Amino acid sequence: MIKKASLLILIIGYLYTGINHFRNPASYIRIIPHYIPFPIFVNYLSGVIEICFGLLLAFKNTRTYATLGICLMLIAFLPVHIQMIIDAPFTLGTFTVTPLVAWLRLLLQPLLILWAWWYVKTERVTTPHKNHL
Repeated sequence: MIKKASLLILIIGYLYTGINHFRNPASYIRIIPHYIPFPIFVNYLSGVIEICFGLLLAFKNTRTYATLGICLMLIAFLPVHIQMIIDAPFTLGTFTVTPLVAWLRLLLQPLLILWAWWYVKTERVTTPHKNHL
C-alpha cells in the first residue's frame, strides 16, 4: 500500500514539475549553469522529459524504463544543484535560496534517485529444486 501511494506521489510530482517548466520557465532558466548552451531550450526539454517520465511511471510495462531514465536525469541535474550552491544566496521568484537550502537540495538528489530506483522491476532468481536437476 505504501509503495503504491509513493508511486502515485512520484507520478504526480514529475507531471507537476514538468508542467511547471512551462508555467514558470524563468525560475528554471535562472538555475541552469551559464556554461550550458541554449538554457531556454534546455528548460523546455527538461519539462517534456519529466512529463514523459511521469506518464511512463503510470504503466507497469514502462515503469522500469521511466525509473532508469529518472535516475539518469537526476544525475544529469547534479551540475544545476552544484551551481545553486555556488550562486547562493539568490532569489527564485519570492523564494530566497540560501546556501543551506542549496546544500539540502543537493543532498536530496540521492534520496530522489533511491525513491525512483525502488520501482525498477527486478527479476526473481530462482534456484532449481533437487528433483529438477
